[in-house]
Amino acid sequence: MKKAIFISFLILIVVSTSGCLVAIKGQKITIQKQAGEEPNFEPFREVTKRKDVKDAIRIVKNAEWHKLEEERPHAADYQFQFPFKDDADDKIASYSLWINSEREFLEIVTDTYEYVQLSKQDSASLYRILIGEELNLK
Repeated sequence: MKKAIFISFLILIVVSTSGCLVAIKGQKITIQKQAGEEPNFEPFREVTKRKDVKDAIRIVKNAEWHKLEEERPHAADYQFQFPFKDDADDKIASYSLWINSEREFLEIVTDTYEYVQLSKQDSASLYRILIGEELNLK
């Protein structure tokens, strides 16, 4: 009897732990970089560090989004996606990212045509997380 309880307890621990690992493992950001003249993107990198993923999600989620009034004149410099956890369902959030010509801030457009121009501080933080380099602020 004690052996059966012990085995049941071990199975419960393994099952609950493996569920947590899947949730942690699923939190990543995938980034693609513009390749060539046409809107053609190639895999660039993945961000899997938990703190970086959380910080990027926080920056994007807390941004002041507006409806995009006009199309962008050229293809995005990067695209990125991350899992967006919602009580109703899990989905992938997709974003197009432009670095403005003065390299002062980032501009992001969602797949639902919402637009934001990030502050210099948020731009620098998000650029470091996504691209792995410092944004050369002037």
